[in-house]
Amino acid sequence: MNMTFAMRDENRKLLDRVAAMIRDEIMPLEDEYHAEIAKGDRWQYTDRQTEILEGLKAKAKAAGLWNFWLTDSDRGFGLTTVEYAYFAEEMGKTPLAAEVFNCSAPDTGNMEVFERYGSEKMKQDWLAPLLEGQIRSAYLMTEPDVASSDATNISMSCVRDGDDYVLNGEKYWASGAGDPRCKVYIVMVKTGGEDAPKHQRHSMIVVPAGTEGIEILRPMLVFGHDDAPHGHMHLRFTNVRVPAENILVGEGRGFEIAQGRLGPGRIHHCMRSIGQAEIALERMCKRALDKEAFGKKLAHLGANYDIIAECRMEIEMARLLCLKAAWMMDQGDARAAAPWISQIKVVAPRVSLKVIDEAMQMHGGQGISQDTPLAAAWTGQRTLRFADGPDAVHRRQIARTELKKYTQEKV
Repeated sequence: MNMTFAMRDENRKLLDRVAAMIRDEIMPLEDEYHAEIAKGDRWQYTDRQTEILEGLKAKAKAAGLWNFWLTDSDRGFGLTTVEYAYFAEEMGKTPLAAEVFNCSAPDTGNMEVFERYGSEKMKQDWLAPLLEGQIRSAYLMTEPDVASSDATNISMSCVRDGDDYVLNGEKYWASGAGDPRCKVYIVMVKTGGEDAPKHQRHSMIVVPAGTEGIEILRPMLVFGHDDAPHGHMHLRFTNVRVPAENILVGEGRGFEIAQGRLGPGRIHHCMRSIGQAEIALERMCKRALDKEAFGKKLAHLGANYDIIAECRMEIEMARLLCLKAAWMMDQGDARAAAPWISQIKVVAPRVSLKVIDEAMQMHGGQGISQDTPLAAAWTGQRTLRFADGPDAVHRRQIARTELKKYTQEKV
């Protein structure tokens, strides 16, 4: 089968429109939007933030630039995963873009869950407003008391009691749960006992935010920052009652759903990482040509030619690996695509971090200050090396795939 990373002509024109809106309308408002976070309650949107964000979303929706992530769905544009990779890369160039086009995490993954596994009522109550960008959502999996990189350790209790399930336990790193617009959680819980097969002990259940018994304990800090108003929250569930109909598909199907959700989500993050690296390289080059030291342009000092060249080459290699993983996903064999997703999940943030770090160096002290977005981009990419599975877990999967080629033993 021929491998192609091409984009259909009509979608290339669509991508050009997205890129133009990002450059001309979204990026110029980026600094003003983020400056508003320090005003008043950090966990509420100021009037100006709302005006900026909702105004841009309205423009995007009116222009038909909306819900690109819906690959293989009649609700979206019918993009392939390869084609969507180019869109996600553009959206990765600014923190606001993904939400402006209704393509932001964790909503995209949650919408995929509702579309693929949700009941008609769930689709009406939650999928419809998410598709319209009217509400936000969160995905609750990681727990503070277990090594959640091994998802079989997830221990939040979920016990059937009549027409309800009762949930007890804690979750943290619940990204987006701090957002006042977050109205619904998808929660990984344990419903089976130790006698059940390991991958049939867990389920996913839909829990409306604000249900009695849910307590937000604190925002988790990322390198000392709370990431308000989005937030990554630590929550406690105490005898939280949820209707039994809120279980997704049925008890014991949690891992099946998780794999359907996490594959696309992981690669979307990686695509945006390529965009982060591109914008960092652009800033690096402009700085190198604009500023002088010791009587020369920065570009002509030290090893800066080599640094810029290495960054370009590594971005290109990472992009190609990302497109290969996307192409593998488009073939429809999730098992065959998995090792490629793991590879780019390790490589993309690593490359992006390197490029951003070099851009910070080129900017001197300004590079780690609030005067450029580089420091925030670095922390975001460093955090991505933990999100959706730490590097070590993905490297383990990659190595196991390689070793299986040479042995019949379980590895």
